[in-house]
Amino acid sequence: MTPDFDITGTGPVLLLLPGGAGHPMGLGPLTARLAHRFTVVTYDPLGLAHGRLGQPVADQRPQDWADGADRVLAAVLPPGGRGYVFGTSSGGVAALALAARHPERLAHVVAHEPPCALVLPDGAERRRELIAALDGPDRPPAEGPEATPMGVFLAHVLRPFTAYVPAPRPPRPPRLTLAAGTDARGQLPHRVAEFLADGSLLELPGGHLGTLEHPVEFADRLTEALESSSVEG
Repeated sequence: MTPDFDITGTGPVLLLLPGGAGHPMGLGPLTARLAHRFTVVTYDPLGLAHGRLGQPVADQRPQDWADGADRVLAAVLPPGGRGYVFGTSSGGVAALALAARHPERLAHVVAHEPPCALVLPDGAERRRELIAALDGPDRPPAEGPEATPMGVFLAHVLRPFTAYVPAPRPPRPPRLTLAAGTDARGQLPHRVAEFLADGSLLELPGGHLGTLEHPVEFADRLTEALESSSVEG
């Protein structure tokens, strides 16, 4: 079964992997700006924006989101075609997994502040701090009529995604770029991106939620970075 996704715009395919539980909340302005240059395909891995919020959800794995994203690309790309990918936060973790598992459909992958805490020398401790700061007994519900995307994220995404350890950079395409917000220096997701970038970090406007804080400037800088590579290879 092909996962849920939405399409807008024209041009080369750009697959968006939202953060949180994959619900594209607030990404409308970013998507609209990107749609001037790309066919923007927004992946909703749990179908939360497509009528499944409140239904039971299992603990998630980046590998499963990556496999679903590959099925989306297979559905929207022409035979033999390749697309661009942008993932932020937990979507950035899925983007790293996608690059490792399914490189054949990818031209350029940008992973923005993926919180893969365990890659850092002090990652285990920082991950415990992050979980303690975000999760607690008062978290919103993940199931039922009062369920929220944040509740799903805290219950089923936060722990497995922050524990994910990316594979080494692929020696062949796709091109893989790590990105971080200019206002997020010192924070855990920025540190992870900087560590994985190995000296070639792409700086994007705002903080960890730069896609929401500065959607137009963010989209323009992302477009510039993506267009430095070609879907033709």
